[in-house]
Amino acid sequence: MHAFWKLTWTEIKVFVREPIAAFFTLVCPLMFLFLFGSIYGNRPSSYFGGFGSVDISVPGYIAIIIANTGLISLAVTIANYRETGVLRRMRASPVGSLTVLGSQLAVAYAMTSLGVALLIIAARAVYGLRFAGSPIGVFCAFSVSAFAIFSVGFLLAGVAPTGRAAQVAGFVLFFPMIFLSGATIPSEVLPETTRHYAQILPLTHVVSLLRGMWAGDPWDAHYKESLLLAGLLVVCTLISSKTFRWES
Repeated sequence: MHAFWKLTWTEIKVFVREPIAAFFTLVCPLMFLFLFGSIYGNRPSSYFGGFGSVDISVPGYIAIIIANTGLISLAVTIANYRETGVLRRMRASPVGSLTVLGSQLAVAYAMTSLGVALLIIAARAVYGLRFAGSPIGVFCAFSVSAFAIFSVGFLLAGVAPTGRAAQVAGFVLFFPMIFLSGATIPSEVLPETTRHYAQILPLTHVVSLLRGMWAGDPWDAHYKESLLLAGLLVVCTLISSKTFRWES
């Protein structure tokens, strides 16, 4: 356990010192918040069920943080470690393979949580962010969503031949999802056809689940999203266990 925490702390410092990863996880969501918040404000609207634009957008920005960490940061880091031989050396060390992969997962979850905390604090301080849900419900929805998307990141890291290939694959998935899932633009203003086809995107269900829990919906109102994300987690984990490679 001591080795796990020491390795995790080391990986956290590496993450923070990497400007691109830190920017997209910690800074970029704040830019979305202040950009759209300055345009639309956060006045309650019947169009959004009594919530304001910022209130219904923050869960979407949380989804962006999850997607960035899982599809890009996590996938690229692991693929780079394999390409440069770091994974091979770590696996051969007394640390052990489970400690290595577990520390990566812990860092991804911790940094995602930090990004979410900064986002919520800023939205509350500047725009009076409203919250009608249960903190426990939102935490559970966040955790299920995060681990589901992280599992996709592990899958990308396992099949990508290089770190650059993992980065390209991550961006190919990331950008369409954040714009079509309702994460950046509320799904209410998207065309019906777009909303229909967006159902195939995992992030669409992340946004729907987080928004529902944020607004105080019961879990049974979002059983579909919960089951789909849980299924994604199981399927990607099983595939990753077969395809993951420690050496190039």
